[in-house]
Amino acid sequence: MSLRTLLPIDRRSLLAGAAATFAAPAMVRAQAKSLKIAVLLPRSGYLASAGQSCHRGALAASKVLADLGYNVELVHVDVESAADVARTQAEKAINEGAQCIIGAFDSGLTLAIAQVCEQRQVPLVINVAAAPQITEQGYKYLVRNFQTAGQLVTNGLRLIKEVSDATKVTFEKAVFIHANDTFGTAQRGAMDAIFPKANMPFPIAESIAYDPKAQDLSVEVTKLRSINPDLVMVITRSGDAIKLVRDMVRQRFEPKAIISPGSPGLYDEEFYSALGPLADYAMFNLPWANPKSKITQALEASFAIANPKNRFAVDSFNAGFTFEALLVAADAFKRAGTGNGPELMAAIKATKLEEHVMIGGPIAFDEKGQNVNIGSAAVQNQKQAPVVVYPSAVAAAAPVLPMPGWQARK
Repeated sequence: MSLRTLLPIDRRSLLAGAAATFAAPAMVRAQAKSLKIAVLLPRSGYLASAGQSCHRGALAASKVLADLGYNVELVHVDVESAADVARTQAEKAINEGAQCIIGAFDSGLTLAIAQVCEQRQVPLVINVAAAPQITEQGYKYLVRNFQTAGQLVTNGLRLIKEVSDATKVTFEKAVFIHANDTFGTAQRGAMDAIFPKANMPFPIAESIAYDPKAQDLSVEVTKLRSINPDLVMVITRSGDAIKLVRDMVRQRFEPKAIISPGSPGLYDEEFYSALGPLADYAMFNLPWANPKSKITQALEASFAIANPKNRFAVDSFNAGFTFEALLVAADAFKRAGTGNGPELMAAIKATKLEEHVMIGGPIAFDEKGQNVNIGSAAVQNQKQAPVVVYPSAVAAAAPVLPMPGWQARK
């Protein structure tokens, strides 16, 4: 065989080959069939209960998204409840081809991921995280489909007042007790700014911060007893909420109500499992899944198949917001036709989804990337399950106030 046979290259062939080579990336992008999304959640560590709850929503999402005509590939990543791990895992996911990131339930974790996404020009769609600074620092590659701390507190206080009026149960004074982490501190800042203007019919006698990693909250509950409020407003997660209730029971401190003006913890399966009837009658004012939505019904059906050992009613907050974050990304990809960061981000910011899971108006984002159309409901634990009790238009039961004493629970 001659050298000419081995290398039959002329100028025309060389130019054609070069053109094909340079065209290849565009051809690959045009043929992309699905969007690769990394779902970063704290599935271990002190936030594991909530992270696993969000994860169950992501597992249920794939079928619903496919049925709606969306093509996505999900990669599930544990960020271990640590900001440095969240940052490292975000970098790794992007290096391995993730074109969009969903996460991360906690505000501190989300801020760590946001810095990476901004540098790499990869969109971040936030499922749950309330710290105001997330959308106040000028990030161009994130949107938040969740209420800010200020929105949570504003809606939470309004619902306390409305439920009090509806039940004719009044409060003389309150104590505000909160975790001292990024989320809890943001909620404290929002409460300090909003409460004086909210025209509430009771004062806040004291604000108490605690370490969510503490072994118990006996010192904080002793302080509560000394103040003796009839309303305890809490910002918790499940682990510390369990410790708080247990120490209240031990010290026989019985307020009229325990109400969160906007935080997780009181509705997690871990909370119900650990406390049984002692978990009942706590109330939380939060965005919640709309049971009348067809997409909610589809997600609930898929959830039952993907997570047969878990209850959608308990996971609907975390699962609903995680699904919606995925829906935002998938819908934007379908409209943009590409997973290229800047083009995909432009499509995400142009989102307007009328049909979705959570209570409220269309999913749409303002110039800062914030969805301002999310509604809230008053939800109370009854028979160890979360039940919407207000407003009446979406309520499944009436609120029970004052809450029965600890020793009166069966």
